[in-house]
Amino acid sequence: MALEFVFWIAISVPLYAFLGYPVALLALRLAIRREVKKAPILPFVSLLIPAYNEARVIARKIENSLALEYPADRMEIVVVSDGSSDETVNFARQAGGVRVIALSRNRGKMAALNAAMPELRGEIVVFSDASAILAPDAVRRLVENFADLSVGAACGRYTVVQPHEVNIGASEDIYWNYEAFLKTQESRLGGTLGAHGHLHAIRKELYPFPPAETINDDYVIPLSVLARGFRAVHEPSAVVFEEAREMTGFQRRVRIVAGNLQQLREIRRLVTPFQPLALFFFLSHKVIRLFVPFAMLTAVAANLFLIQSQPYRSLFIAELVFYLLAAAGFSGRLYPRALRLPFYFCMVNSAAFFGLYHALTRRKGMAWK
Repeated sequence: MALEFVFWIAISVPLYAFLGYPVALLALRLAIRREVKKAPILPFVSLLIPAYNEARVIARKIENSLALEYPADRMEIVVVSDGSSDETVNFARQAGGVRVIALSRNRGKMAALNAAMPELRGEIVVFSDASAILAPDAVRRLVENFADLSVGAACGRYTVVQPHEVNIGASEDIYWNYEAFLKTQESRLGGTLGAHGHLHAIRKELYPFPPAETINDDYVIPLSVLARGFRAVHEPSAVVFEEAREMTGFQRRVRIVAGNLQQLREIRRLVTPFQPLALFFFLSHKVIRLFVPFAMLTAVAANLFLIQSQPYRSLFIAELVFYLLAAAGFSGRLYPRALRLPFYFCMVNSAAFFGLYHALTRRKGMAWK
């Protein structure tokens, strides 16, 4: 009985994290709905582009930024180079139409953002990574949310371009569409907790100047806004694109997990003053996912001890098929591409063990590059 209890608890963790939570959000929508009062406003905007050794993409990023459908006399474009050792600064200056802040040494993304903020003139600061390409109306759509005085931060919709160019591209596309759905539901209920570094914005007066060692700046910044009584909302029509090949690398996943572990300390912002709905989002969207990889291992181990029972034998076979598909997906040769989802799911969750190690040892190598 004890082993059965452990098994079903372990199984329920990933089931709730990825299936139960979306259902809970939809159920809450039946009773709660807080739409944002948007309007076509034109506050002065600072588009801040943090960059470290982005010579390959910085000219394209600046060209994209200059082509945005936002009045040129109502927006400044600022590139902050975090001690780049390549031609990032030179290429940015040659491109023209932007202001370049060249920091002398690489201290990490958060330190670069903190250093640049006092230099900005905008009422609204829009953050966008160098590898991201914005839809022409993305900034305008994002800014419309700030017509609602209760809104302190807003984020756009992340979209994967050419997902089939890399093995995990199609899986990443599915994942980010799923995340966009969750953020949209959270936003309509009151406010989403996190953003995406490729496109998010904040009222400058609310910028919290997080500690330099902060990893997930795009989570801590919107959460600080929420803690001060303002809303952080998701704007699906403000679209930002990134090519699938830009998101490859297991280390990227490890860094994300380390940041997720680090941001657990932010839970105090939701307890004092107590914000029950936001706390529910935090526990369901972020905290429980940290337990998923450990729950997966526990479920397999418990199932092995229960394998003499026919129902548990069938469940074990189902688990075995799942992990065999994950192993086969590593080769990238499975078709249809949906069969590669087990590999992506296992890859993302296996990063948790390395992320935990880095978070516990506080290794400086996790700083943004």
